[in-house]
Amino acid sequence: MSFGRKGIGHKGSIDVSGIPALAGGEEFLRMWKQSNGNVLCVIDPAALGADPMLFGLAIVDAIRHGAKAYAQAVNVDEEHAFERIMEGVNAELANPTDTPRPLGPEGTH
Repeated sequence: MSFGRKGIGHKGSIDVSGIPALAGGEEFLRMWKQSNGNVLCVIDPAALGADPMLFGLAIVDAIRHGAKAYAQAVNVDEEHAFERIMEGVNAELANPTDTPRPLGPEGTH
């Protein structure tokens, strides 16, 4: 899949059609970058299981996939991409730029 390829559905959605590995999987996270720079996340922990550590493991997998995606998309070394992503993670942990809030009446996140 090419970097920034948009599909059908929600405005700006990524086209995941034609990815056979998704068959039988369960979606647990969707993310959007808003025009003000904030990130909106919709999370369904039930798809992963009761232990929050499983979400942490999935996030690290996503970071590694992100490094590969950036390496291919913008022609940088994968390790450099990983290090830059981790710089962003550490910066956000040290100085959060946004506060998570419920997205719906039932407290959906």
